[in-house]
Amino acid sequence: MDIKSKLESLLFVSAKPMSIKQLVELIESPREKIEQAGDELVNEYKENKKGIQIVKNNSQYQMVSSSENSEVIRKFIKDETTGELSRPSLETLTIITYRGPISKMDLDRIRGVNCSLILRNLLLRGLIEANTDKLKKETYYSITCDFIRYLGVNDIKELPNYEKLSIDETIDEMLKKTEETANS
Repeated sequence: MDIKSKLESLLFVSAKPMSIKQLVELIESPREKIEQAGDELVNEYKENKKGIQIVKNNSQYQMVSSSENSEVIRKFIKDETTGELSRPSLETLTIITYRGPISKMDLDRIRGVNCSLILRNLLLRGLIEANTDKLKKETYYSITCDFIRYLGVNDIKELPNYEKLSIDETIDEMLKKTEETANS
């Protein structure tokens, strides 16, 4: 697979800008080749006038929707961020509330499905926040102060059964077993 293809795939799955340094590490190619491929992609997308564009900001690249489609995107995001939460979103939010900060990997293990789109939706709504642990190279999700205020409590520990559910041994054992299985 060529560098442009790998770069394009990484930018597609990343929810945020990716630095050239990060891309060099992941693609395992020299910086100059990454920059050349990135700049070529920026130009190709721009020339083809597609609904998706790749933009470069200093030493970062990001895949974004075309500015020409901003109105339809704004309508979609408004609907997505103001409508009712789906059952899977509520389940994910509940897990984050009682078990957070929690990694995406652990969320996926508990729910048994990939939670990427749900996490994106909850982030857009401002109900959760993401913090990256640079040592573990993993992102952890926790609820926001706005969400706590929305619930009408002053402290998360005021939620029903918080003490019991935040340290549930069954969940801890299940996570430990799935992690051991994944590592073997």
